[in-house]
Amino acid sequence: MEKNDQQSFIIRTRVNYLPDQSDELANRFVFSYTINITNLGSDIVKLISRHWIITDANHHVQEVRGQGVVGEQPSLGPNQSFEYTSGTVLTTQVGTMRGSYQMQAEDGTEFDIEIPQFVLSVPRVLH
Repeated sequence: MEKNDQQSFIIRTRVNYLPDQSDELANRFVFSYTINITNLGSDIVKLISRHWIITDANHHVQEVRGQGVVGEQPSLGPNQSFEYTSGTVLTTQVGTMRGSYQMQAEDGTEFDIEIPQFVLSVPRVLH
């Protein structure tokens, strides 16, 4: 098995603010995020679990850990991608998310890949 490192994967993120599910007067700001992960390596890997660190503008940190993503533990062959959409709720108009996925190679080797930090923001709040 080749050495799996951060360069063996591309992670893309898209964020949407959901005003119809939010309640600004109650400090409830709902966001969806779409993650696309692409395996650039030569091995088949399986996404076992996730770890998120979600921080709001008041520096309140939520940590979320769980099996797979959106109820799945997808396997990715060479040059395959997997995309999913999930969501989170903040009590401030702006926040950040970052984290990692625990992956498993076919030979049973487990390793983590980092999910770079991305911003959650109500439109027109950040310039």
